[in-house]
Amino acid sequence: MALEEDYFYNILSPTNIRSLNLSSWIPVDSPCLLEHIILPVEFGFFLILLFQLVRKNLNFINKQNKIPSDMIHQTITTNHGLAYKISIVLTTLMVALHAATLSLIIFNHETQCTSKFKAIASETIQVLSWGASLIAIFKVSRTSSYFPWILRAWWICSFILCIVGTSLHTILSVSQKGQIGLREYADFIGLVTSTFLLIVSIRGKSDIVLVQKSEVTEPLLSSKPGKTSEFPKESPYGKATLMQLINFSWLNPLFEEGYKKPLEQSDIPNVDIKDSAEFLTSAFDESLRQVKEKDGTTNPSIYKAIYHFTRKKAAINALFAIICASASYVGPYLITDFVDFLGDKEKQGLKTGYLLSLAFLCAKMVETITQRQWIFGARQLGLRLRSALISHIYKKGLHLSNRSRQSHTGGEIMNYMSVDVQRITDFIWYVNVIWMLPIQISLAVFILHTNLGLGSMAALAATLAVMTLNIPLTKIQKRYQAMKATSEVLRNMKTLKLQAWDSEFLQRLESLRKVEYNWLLKSLQQAALSAFIFWGSPTFISVITFWACMLMGIELTARRVLSAFATFRMLQDPIFSLPDLLNVMAQGKVSVDRIASYLREEEIQHDVIENVSRDKTEFDVVIDKGRFSWDPESRTPSIDQIELKVKRGMKVAICGSVGSGKSSLLSGILGEIYKQSGKVKISGTKAYVPQSPWILTGNIRDNITFGKEYDPEKYEKTVQACALKKDFELFSCGDLTEIGERGINMSGGQKQRIQIARAVYQDADIYLLDDPFSAVDAHTGTHLFKECLMGILKEKTILFVTHQVEFLPAADLILVMQNGKITQAGKFEELLKQNIGFEVLVGAHSKALESILTVENSSRTAQNPIAEAESNSNVKLMHKEQHDTVEDNPPERKGNEGKLVQDEERETGSISKEVYWTYLTTAKGGALVPVIILAQSSFQILQIASNYWMAWVCPTSSDAKPIFDMNFILLIYMALSVSGALCVLVRALLVAYTGLWTAQTFFTSMLHSVLRAPMSFFDSTPTGRILNRVSTDQSILDLEMATKLGWCAFSVIQILGTIAVMSQVAWQVFAIFIPVTAVCIWYQRYYTPTARELARLAQIQIAPILHHFAESLAGAASIRAFDQEGRFIHTNLDLVDGHARPWFHNVSAMEWLSFRLNILSNFVFAFSLVMLVSLPEGIINPSIAGLAVTYGINLNVLQAQVIWNICNAENKMISVERILQYRNIASEAPLVIQDSRPPSNWPATGTISFTNLEIRYAEHLPSVLRHITCTFPGQKKIGVVGRTGSGKSTLIQAIFRIVEPREGSIVIDNVDICKIGLHDLRSRLSIIPQDPSMFEGTVRGNLDPLELYSDTQIWEALDKCQLGQLVREKQDKLDSQVVENGENWSVGQRQLFCLGRALLKRSSILVLDEATASVDSATDGVIQQIISHEFKDRTVVTIAHRIHTVIDSDLVLVLSDGRIAEYDEPSKLLEREDSFFYKLIKEYSSRSSGFNSLATQHVQS
Repeated sequence: MALEEDYFYNILSPTNIRSLNLSSWIPVDSPCLLEHIILPVEFGFFLILLFQLVRKNLNFINKQNKIPSDMIHQTITTNHGLAYKISIVLTTLMVALHAATLSLIIFNHETQCTSKFKAIASETIQVLSWGASLIAIFKVSRTSSYFPWILRAWWICSFILCIVGTSLHTILSVSQKGQIGLREYADFIGLVTSTFLLIVSIRGKSDIVLVQKSEVTEPLLSSKPGKTSEFPKESPYGKATLMQLINFSWLNPLFEEGYKKPLEQSDIPNVDIKDSAEFLTSAFDESLRQVKEKDGTTNPSIYKAIYHFTRKKAAINALFAIICASASYVGPYLITDFVDFLGDKEKQGLKTGYLLSLAFLCAKMVETITQRQWIFGARQLGLRLRSALISHIYKKGLHLSNRSRQSHTGGEIMNYMSVDVQRITDFIWYVNVIWMLPIQISLAVFILHTNLGLGSMAALAATLAVMTLNIPLTKIQKRYQAMKATSEVLRNMKTLKLQAWDSEFLQRLESLRKVEYNWLLKSLQQAALSAFIFWGSPTFISVITFWACMLMGIELTARRVLSAFATFRMLQDPIFSLPDLLNVMAQGKVSVDRIASYLREEEIQHDVIENVSRDKTEFDVVIDKGRFSWDPESRTPSIDQIELKVKRGMKVAICGSVGSGKSSLLSGILGEIYKQSGKVKISGTKAYVPQSPWILTGNIRDNITFGKEYDPEKYEKTVQACALKKDFELFSCGDLTEIGERGINMSGGQKQRIQIARAVYQDADIYLLDDPFSAVDAHTGTHLFKECLMGILKEKTILFVTHQVEFLPAADLILVMQNGKITQAGKFEELLKQNIGFEVLVGAHSKALESILTVENSSRTAQNPIAEAESNSNVKLMHKEQHDTVEDNPPERKGNEGKLVQDEERETGSISKEVYWTYLTTAKGGALVPVIILAQSSFQILQIASNYWMAWVCPTSSDAKPIFDMNFILLIYMALSVSGALCVLVRALLVAYTGLWTAQTFFTSMLHSVLRAPMSFFDSTPTGRILNRVSTDQSILDLEMATKLGWCAFSVIQILGTIAVMSQVAWQVFAIFIPVTAVCIWYQRYYTPTARELARLAQIQIAPILHHFAESLAGAASIRAFDQEGRFIHTNLDLVDGHARPWFHNVSAMEWLSFRLNILSNFVFAFSLVMLVSLPEGIINPSIAGLAVTYGINLNVLQAQVIWNICNAENKMISVERILQYRNIASEAPLVIQDSRPPSNWPATGTISFTNLEIRYAEHLPSVLRHITCTFPGQKKIGVVGRTGSGKSTLIQAIFRIVEPREGSIVIDNVDICKIGLHDLRSRLSIIPQDPSMFEGTVRGNLDPLELYSDTQIWEALDKCQLGQLVREKQDKLDSQVVENGENWSVGQRQLFCLGRALLKRSSILVLDEATASVDSATDGVIQQIISHEFKDRTVVTIAHRIHTVIDSDLVLVLSDGRIAEYDEPSKLLEREDSFFYKLIKEYSSRSSGFNSLATQHVQS
């Protein structure tokens, strides 16, 4: 025995492994090799099993002694699952089989082993081991719901031993007796039994549940502790053992849950602490700090920071990648030895063959483990870097200066976060290719040099030539311009629909897509050529190499050719990887540079504000010699010579004309504008209300509390002071009603009051309010001023910008701004006396007020009983009805009614066949699919034929001569190979064209569907959700989907070809291949439900990150003003982790599956090698057997690829599913109805008739307008007034059919607007909306996007809307820049641009929806004069909160709670003191004098 061990050691030594003297093996006189192997293995397992059983029993007895007496009487029942029952039956069968075999041996049955003692001992140990296994299984019910590890290891080991034993016994029995006996039949039964036990052991679960029956029935043992623990679950990866990390079994609990039911976000465990966004952000900060310190710079290199951040994990990944690359070349290296062995099996002995098979298997196992680890590690590192970069991009976004914000649009910054970060993480995955490439090429050249000598140099030259040829095919991906344009279109969809510009902008998006399509086409054509090079490279390299060998006189034997084939096939990866690597490197560099440039952008000045302790000063705000500019490099400041001291508790009003610097002054106090000189001191906390309402998606309560703890009493007071109580009663879920994106489902007044309430609830010391009363009606404005500014905030310091002159008398200090300077400062009376500008603003207001008083007084003078009777007859609905509204329509509060923005829709379960069918048949009805499959099949057949040809015609040894001339051999080989490669080219081009055609069809139909969707869709769908489909999902369809789906078919064809070749020489491989394939399919079905839902959840979790980022960018000033950066950054980290959880577990699940499939494939390959070794010599041709091995080397990859490609395609198919959802959105009415087109001059007079009109935004929501019946006469001015939220804006939307009537009709000039096309309707009407929208581009493009008017007409319109002079002063005139959202123009100027659009259009009907809310009284007066002059013979419908704007109207419609309260001439309405309009006028006209008394009270207090 000792001699045998020494011999084994010598044979296995590194120096002798290659040059085995095969004749020196001891002759196999007695084939007891099996007994020698089995006996120690079985005995070892038996001892371990015995030890485990004894230990478990002792533990159980100790536990029984410690159980309390009250627990002893409780009944415990056991529910046994299928796996447990199967294991009992199969183990019992194995005991019986081995007992029967032992009996046969004892009763003088012949054994193949010459030592009967060894045979009996081996079978006895088998019986004892299986008996101990049976006892262990019975004990499982008391210990765990999983089978013990030792039991599962025994089943796996016994399966391997059964394969080896069955093979050897069968071969020896046939060779010695010519037939198989009882022993062999028993072996076959044992093999089948152990195969089933292998499946049970891999699964691991016993399906046992213990139920304790007392008063409450609950399982004592669940499949995984902590299942019901609250979210987030603890990370199983963080506490996994080494073995679990290798085989990814830490994912088993998640797979169990995913197999039982569709996974939800709450079912997914948390990421490990080291993978959490918070930890990674801190780590990246530390890396930046280290680089700063090392380089001594304030702007550290992001390249160095990424290197510091990733180096440790990247080094581990690189080590695994290098080992993997090295192990993958062991197979090609050993093929020559294996072919030699098959040709001289008798001389070399079976042990040599088995050792070679073991070497093959070990190399494949090392390759599998290291490959899975480096790929998983690279994905994990990519996740870490992505989380860190997204967090830093978000933090930077919160601190960008105004100039930086204008140079980086929101769409661009979101592009950094989605596209650029993804490219960088892709590079992290590819970085391992850098280490692997030189090793793979070096090893290939070494193997070729070993076999072909100098011929290897020709192979190297050919390889480098192919790689060089492939390099020009790489191309840097262009940026998606369509993404930016789509984002802007979606953001301004309401404006586009109102202006009837949606068709024009749809064409613009389609033209951008056409450019993108052409680029995609070129890119996919190059990808097809790359595929041709990939598949053709082994052919090209082998032809060059073999011709070179022939010219050099190097003999081509079968062993050399087969080894070369295997090596050339291995070279495919580095050849194909190089262009991808270069491409990813180029894209990654561009992306890193872009992000680095962004991270270096100028931030707001952090030291601009000096915070002073409140006990050290009586002033809350002090500005000393302040000079501020939005452009730091500009010599002309935005505001200059600012001297301001605001005492604690003062009320400071800021007024002035449009663009005079009012908002800039507030920005100076907030630190938002660049301070060129001077000092700004603040004492206390701040609250800010911006001019354009900033509302977060979520419910109203969360918007008001804004991170503060909910205090019911304080909240109630706030809501009352901000006049929101009545609104809450009308909402379906009160203050828990969901707000749409950017507050889209709220009126302007409601949004304004919500953000005022937000500021009030913060209980700050200093309040900065930018025109807070512009969007609310007179009554609400009065309420806000009295109850809010002079009530709940009376002790606070308030600076408020306002155009409402009536509020000025109550201010302690009034600042008059003009041309960026404070021209006047003082109290109301003082400023009037100065007579240097303030009186212009007051004069305009007084003039307006005078017009109101004139109408009011004339109405009172003319009042008589007859007039009153007439007035009463004209009132369509009496005032009483207004009070009945709430009683008649109590707010419904059911379920989810208040939730406007629903959770993103997600399919569950397997992807339907209709989705696949729709995708496959979109292009040419699916006619190209069979052609593609035929082309790939032809390639596979031709490739096998060419390799078969070379293996058959080349001599097996140097002594033998080739059958044909070498020139002829190589010509035939080349013809077959080139034909195969051309088939690949045809297939690749067809896949590219078909895939892009399908993607284009899907994109076009989705784009049309989305842009034709009703506004209700955009109200309830965040823009980020739509963009996610347009960008991420569409990108998958453009570049990946066709290839992924094609590979499902191609990999099946490949593996069928491989199995066909292998079965030619060892058909017995099917004995193991079929059960292993069944296991693979079971794994795939077990894996798919979990992976599919993880992929869906990961895609859904992207949109919230982008949406939150977009909202944060829009409200960055408010976030900073409220000192809420920390909370928003933390929310972003939570959202990043929310996406990381399903994404991380999804990529881990891929590795879980790949590991198992690779292991199974390795055993199939090993079994086939054992079969080839065991078959008697002469049965098979060594050359063909060698060919089978060259194919078999890749079997593990191919078999895993089939399942992997199916799973991957299904994951990618989710994108098709998601796009299909958006292809089927319910559409608006047709744009044009050919049979019902209005006349070309329609509307001629502009008469609008409403008949019993009822409007609601959704079926489950209450009606917003009810029973509206009235007529707006043509060529008249109609004013629409009412409290905020009374339905004024909804009435306007109904005229434009933004919302369709539920009942009733709207008729314009005898044409029912519901019976004509939307484009015909909207293009004939003009509107100046409440929220002014501007597009990125030029002044000309914003006024005339359809390019219908001349420059002269545009200048004329600009002059009329008071912008002509301002635009002329700009260098580029009409081509002056307009940045995203028009943020380089004030809100008032934006409203004037919208007026300019209306002046150009000159429709018969003009609608003004709070058109002058953000301009001062003087500008408002001028605009009203222009409108009166320009639209004197047209119908003008005006919604206004400034009463003087509608007092000159011919008719006034008063709305209240969605009903008509009054409708008549203003003079007639004013004749009745109980009229709603009279009360509004009275309140407005008396407000100025009322505030004088308020001012006196404030001073006294």
